[in-house]
Amino acid sequence: MIVKKPLNKLLLLSAVALGLASSLAWAQERPSLTGTWSNKSLTGLTRPNGVEALVVSAQEAARIAAGTSIAGLPAGNIDGEVDPETGAPPAGSFDFGLRGYNEFWIDPGNTLARVKGDYRSSYVTIPENGEIPRLANPRPDYEPKRFGARYVTGVGDASGPEAIPLAERCLLGFGNTAGPGMMGTLYNSTYDFVQTPDYVLIIVEMVHDARIIPTFESAREARANRRPTVLKQWLGDSVGWYEDGALVVETTNINPDQLAESPIPITADGRIIERFSRYAEDEIFYQFTVEDPNLYSQAWTAELAFYPQEEPMYEYACHEGNYALPGILAGARRQEVMEEIGSD
Repeated sequence: MIVKKPLNKLLLLSAVALGLASSLAWAQERPSLTGTWSNKSLTGLTRPNGVEALVVSAQEAARIAAGTSIAGLPAGNIDGEVDPETGAPPAGSFDFGLRGYNEFWIDPGNTLARVKGDYRSSYVTIPENGEIPRLANPRPDYEPKRFGARYVTGVGDASGPEAIPLAERCLLGFGNTAGPGMMGTLYNSTYDFVQTPDYVLIIVEMVHDARIIPTFESAREARANRRPTVLKQWLGDSVGWYEDGALVVETTNINPDQLAESPIPITADGRIIERFSRYAEDEIFYQFTVEDPNLYSQAWTAELAFYPQEEPMYEYACHEGNYALPGILAGARRQEVMEEIGSD
């Protein structure tokens, strides 16, 4: 008995230590991120009108979610039916093309985002009002081109293939789903994280974007290994390092065409800093900060969370040159010819 007591005590202490180590595995210096995750929610980048608090109760979250517009249609109207005798809505109407997005096709989530156990009314946390602090007079030479959603109205520029928005050409996912500043969108908000000693790969389900982020021993080393600025890559030039239990990713030199269609524009002088950490075994806490004095009166920060996705990621079969693009361009050329004939 005298021998067994210290042995049992040792085994007990070992078991406790192993359990503690397991429970804190996600909080280590180099957090484990590998897995399939989702960030879908009905929370938007900025605070809804009439909502002042960032953190809301479950009852308030349900009320806000029930009143949230989806795919440009009023809340609760996404599954509205169209009388087949009346034909398609006219081009330019608010619901042109949207009636195809009934509940079968969309999957934005059915609740507000939960971050560290709390329901959030906006992704933006700084400033405290939940708004993006845009300058009243931004740098004059920054004139982003903005595209209307052709699938919403049926109206859009078809003067050439480059006039078609990137998402419509299946070059990048819409809604900034791949980032930097990765946010959930109307559907396909699933991500595969693959972590190796020297890289982090994030495969985005929406339009099968892939972020390949090299990681280094320090911020200084990471910044010293940036690509030449002449390379204007989709998703920008991202480098990473581990710091205080988080993966830190700093992105600069984002392709200007991407920024023109992004809800998070920055100029060549700006940067976006992302932080990925494990808040819990089933939650990645994700934060990004946008810095650009040419466009914003201060740096601003957004937060959201990734949760484990039980189902695997499936192929998003969208590709440049899909059959819609030749049809759009051919139709536009025919319309031009008909207008010319009509003017004669």
